[in-house]
Amino acid sequence: MDSMEIYLDANATTPVLAQAARAAMQAMADDFGNPSSVHSTGLKARAMMDATRERAKALLDTGSGQLLFVSGATEGIQTAVLSALHALRERRDGGDRQAEVLLYGATEHKAVPEALRHWNDVLGLGLQVLAIPVDRLGHHDLDWLRREAPRAGLVCTMAANNETGVISDLAGIAAALGNSPCFWMVDGVQALGKLPLKLAGTRIDYAPFSGHKLYAPKGIGLLYVREGAPFTPLMAGGGQEGSRRSGTENMSGIAALGAVLAALNDGQTFRDHATLSVYRQRLADALLEAFPGLVFNVPLDQSLPTTLNFAVPGLSSRLLQDLFDAAECRISGGSACSAAKAQPSFVLQAMGLPEWQAAGAVRLSIGPAVDEAFIDEACARIRACGESLRRNCMSPADNLAVEGEGITRFTLEGACCYLIADAAAKRCVLIDPLPEQLPRLAQLLACQGYPLLAVLSTSGEALHAEARQLLAEELPSLGATCAQDIDALGWPAQATSIDLGAQQLSRVRLGSPSERPQQALLLSRSGQAPYIVFTPLGVEEMPAEALAPLPAHALFAPAQDAAQTLAQRAGPDSTSPEGATPDLQLDAVQLAEFVAQHPDALLIDVREPYEQFLTNSLELAGLGPRQAVPLSRLLNALPDWLAAPRPLLLYCRSGNRSRQAAQALARLGHTQAWSLSGGLALLPAQAAVGAALSDPALMV
Repeated sequence: MDSMEIYLDANATTPVLAQAARAAMQAMADDFGNPSSVHSTGLKARAMMDATRERAKALLDTGSGQLLFVSGATEGIQTAVLSALHALRERRDGGDRQAEVLLYGATEHKAVPEALRHWNDVLGLGLQVLAIPVDRLGHHDLDWLRREAPRAGLVCTMAANNETGVISDLAGIAAALGNSPCFWMVDGVQALGKLPLKLAGTRIDYAPFSGHKLYAPKGIGLLYVREGAPFTPLMAGGGQEGSRRSGTENMSGIAALGAVLAALNDGQTFRDHATLSVYRQRLADALLEAFPGLVFNVPLDQSLPTTLNFAVPGLSSRLLQDLFDAAECRISGGSACSAAKAQPSFVLQAMGLPEWQAAGAVRLSIGPAVDEAFIDEACARIRACGESLRRNCMSPADNLAVEGEGITRFTLEGACCYLIADAAAKRCVLIDPLPEQLPRLAQLLACQGYPLLAVLSTSGEALHAEARQLLAEELPSLGATCAQDIDALGWPAQATSIDLGAQQLSRVRLGSPSERPQQALLLSRSGQAPYIVFTPLGVEEMPAEALAPLPAHALFAPAQDAAQTLAQRAGPDSTSPEGATPDLQLDAVQLAEFVAQHPDALLIDVREPYEQFLTNSLELAGLGPRQAVPLSRLLNALPDWLAAPRPLLLYCRSGNRSRQAAQALARLGHTQAWSLSGGLALLPAQAAVGAALSDPALMV
């Protein structure tokens, strides 16, 4: 697979167009004059700024309306809302109290309702702020709007939604407003360069735009103000922009925006609507092929030809983002401004979509400057993502058989479940499953095909018994039945141990007979002392009589691990707080020096197998031997690393998981475990190499 990044998050931002970058550099190097100056250098700057404004006015057909240069959409929205609400206060001061509510679309970008609430509070208006409902397609409820419009002071809607690409019925909204004296702001950010906007022929009072959504740099935008619409400057000062927006103008940004606007008319740089629709359909077909059961959250014919919003049953939004990122494809979980919060999409919730779709939604968006070669590569990588899931038993359908070996940990809101499998003996045991984890566990057990000898609980929770029963119903052929003679914890009657082939599982009962039954499960290699202990308790809570027979090197795998300690060890250091352990991190520029100082270092890829399949980390080739140990399977490697310490450099995509693993090693007493700060994402771009398949020759 080609190593270039495939950027599929254009609704969040776009790269800067080459001619726009050149225009910006020229403005900084040559045409750097202050447009307020009256000498020749200033006059040249003024001419360039005026030419850009005229291009924008022609594109948007602003007529006699004003078009201001601002820093971006947020400033434009703030200015528009302030202007409208200041006018409403003047009306109220004059005795006109017709305005009672401020309205915004329920799927509006968060910048809009936040601005409404802010200025409503600052200006002391005390108006009610209400969301305009939308239907399942994301269209505004025009009947509701028609009823509320007479008492509205300001109505805020979008031309096209940033998450779904749904195109608003602006003509229908205008009709619903009727003769209402309200002001109307339309967020035009996603529509710029994608939809025809003839503003002079509408009753729209304000329309903000952002340059970085259409290949201009960040920090430059536009605000349309209809002739006669009230205006209050957000910033007062030197009187630039006709005293509407003070502050020396961003000339390099304006020059770049001018180059983008010029490119819109050259007939070569940007693709037309029909071509973009064909591109989107090809991407949609690749997604449907890669992910069985995939659902598009809005009909394609209702949205911009640059946007796809979808969800896949059984796959979380975060997993899909990590999967695509491993393939060097950038997508998002919705609005970039909300991406870090990992919450269900409020846009899809407002549309009334099922919770799994709102929580699992991802957005794939392209810019109008993409070409066919880009789409070819994007489709190839999407299909590779689907192949990765099939090979790792994570696809909703058509999975391949997998070989289970060792311990795999699954977590859910701090609760830990463990699957122990032996490939040679083809046997497995499940510890502490929860009903919510059953779809994933049943899928993996079916792909693995090993007899399930027991479904055990360390704590005796009813949820574990419920999961055991559900699993028996789901996979009766694997032997996970409740008819066999077992106790309340799932342990086979009369058995002193469970034979997994090369390993055995035994148990120690915890607590008094009068208490809820609990047990610690001891995993041993043949003829050796236990080396992993699965326990419902923290090490510090384990009774002394249970700890006494265990070797000092035994690791405790907790049933609850909200702090992500991964494992504990008995002794004075077992509960050391994170801040008391070494936090050894390296950045990309320190790699060569690290390897020179530690020639015996082992590089550990802690990403999950589905990620490793898509990116083989050739950017680290030559720096030392590498080993693939996913974080979910770290328990398998910890005993050997601790028994024979050597320098370890752990890495992942972002540096978060590798840091977690390195800190776990430090807490367990390993003093030479480093994490690659920033992960593979921050390695020099020229060194990054993506691949469709892992390179087993580089793994040890």
